[in-house]
Amino acid sequence: MTSAALANRGRVSGTLLMLLGAWGALVPFVGPYFGYAYTPDKAWAYTSGRLWLSVVPGAAALLGGLFVVFSDRVAPAAAFLAVLGGIWFVIGVPVIALARPSGSIAPGTPVTSRGAMFGPPTMRFLEALGFFYGTGVVILFFAALALGEVLVARMAAGRYRALMADTIAPEDQYGPAY
Repeated sequence: MTSAALANRGRVSGTLLMLLGAWGALVPFVGPYFGYAYTPDKAWAYTSGRLWLSVVPGAAALLGGLFVVFSDRVAPAAAFLAVLGGIWFVIGVPVIALARPSGSIAPGTPVTSRGAMFGPPTMRFLEALGFFYGTGVVILFFAALALGEVLVARMAAGRYRALMADTIAPEDQYGPAY
């Protein structure tokens, strides 16, 4: 495996992590334009629930993907950051409900617009899937894939360097012996 092929490991997964992180962070703010929202169903309305349940894990996935793409040195830690963002998308709502029963931090209630293609139960399911659970699972998948690709590339690069060091005679490594 060439060093150029090793350098490209994790790039596609990192790019997808950036897109998914941006989706997760922005969907609560732009979803109301399309009738796809949690209360408050106003575009660009800030709530602490949107911050802790969407923006923070979305930013973690986006930053993780960014560092996976552009930095070989911190790529494993960055992929793990994206894993944490995906996990928080999946478990954040129940954990916050358990930790803050007062409801001061909450996702809101799914809004089903009139004239929607699907009925209210289906829309509630699709909104929960698109805002939290499905987004988190897909982020987890690509973050784990990026982490695996980066670690395999590092192991392969180490083996490649070791193999090349073993095949080159010592006098060839350091120049001619005088």
